[in-house]
Amino acid sequence: MKNIFDNRKYKKLLKNIGKTFLSARKRAFTAVNAELTVGNWQTGKYIVEYEQDGKIKAEYGKKLILQMSRDLSLRYGKGFNKSNLVYMRLFYVKYPKGVTASHLLSWSHYYELLKISDDTERDFYEQQIIIENWSVRELRRQKRTALFQRIALSKDKKQILELSKKGHLLKDETDIEKNPFVFEFLGAPENNTYTETELETKLINNLQQFLLELGKGFAFVGRQYRIMLANKHFYVDLVFYHYILDCFVLIDLKINEVEHKDIGQMITYLNFFNAEVKKKQIKRQLE
Repeated sequence: MKNIFDNRKYKKLLKNIGKTFLSARKRAFTAVNAELTVGNWQTGKYIVEYEQDGKIKAEYGKKLILQMSRDLSLRYGKGFNKSNLVYMRLFYVKYPKGVTASHLLSWSHYYELLKISDDTERDFYEQQIIIENWSVRELRRQKRTALFQRIALSKDKKQILELSKKGHLLKDETDIEKNPFVFEFLGAPENNTYTETELETKLINNLQQFLLELGKGFAFVGRQYRIMLANKHFYVDLVFYHYILDCFVLIDLKINEVEHKDIGQMITYLNFFNAEVKKKQIKRQLE
C-alpha cells in the first residue's frame, strides 16, 4: 500500500497549515506590540497631565516617578521600573498627538528612538525603520555607526529636513552613497592590515551585515565576477544588483590609495556591464 503521507498533496497540506499558523502568530504578535505601544503612550500622558495639574516641578517629578515605580511594581509586577516610566513620559512628550505607526513599530523600537535627543535625527531613524523594516538590533547598529550623520554630511539643511520627513529615499545612484561606510561587524582590529583578498573574504563571510550596511535594494550577484575584454579575462571583486534603481553596482576593493589606472579600469568594467550584461538582461525581459 502506498504511503499516504509521502506524496505531494500531504506535503502541500503541511505547508498550508504551517503558513497559516505562522501568519496568525505574526498578526497576534503585531497586535500585542501595538496595544503595548499605545498603552505606554497613554501611561506617559497620565503622568504628564498629573504633573501639570499639580504644577509639579522637575525635582519633585523625579520623586514622583520613583514612588510610582515602587507602587505600580507592587501592584502589577514587572514593567514599571523607573527607566520604563521615564521613557513612557518622554514618549508622550515627544509624540503628544499619538503614534500613527504604532502597528509598525514596537515599544522596543520607540524605547531606542527616545534615546536620541535631536528631533530631526529621531524622525529620520523612525522613517528608516518603516522603510527598511529594521529590527531593534539593526536600529541600534545604525545609531551606533551614525548612519544619519553619514548621509546628512553631503546634504544641505533643506535636504536634511526632508530626510526626517520621508527617510532616505532612493531616486538615483548618488542616493546609495554614504560617507563613510562602516564595517565594524568584521571585527577587524584597527591597526590590522589585510590584503584585498582577505578583506573580500571577510565581507562575503558577513554578507548579511554587509548588505544591511550597503542599504535597501542591494542583491548579491557574485564575487570575482569574470568578464572578457579584448580576448582577456578580467575579474570584478564584488558585483551587486540594485533592484530599486535597476542597475548593477561594481565594487573593486583597494587597501591603498586609488590611482588613475584603477579609475580607468572601473570605467571599462562599467561600460562592459552597460553594453553587454545590461543589454542581455533587457533582452531576456522582452522575450
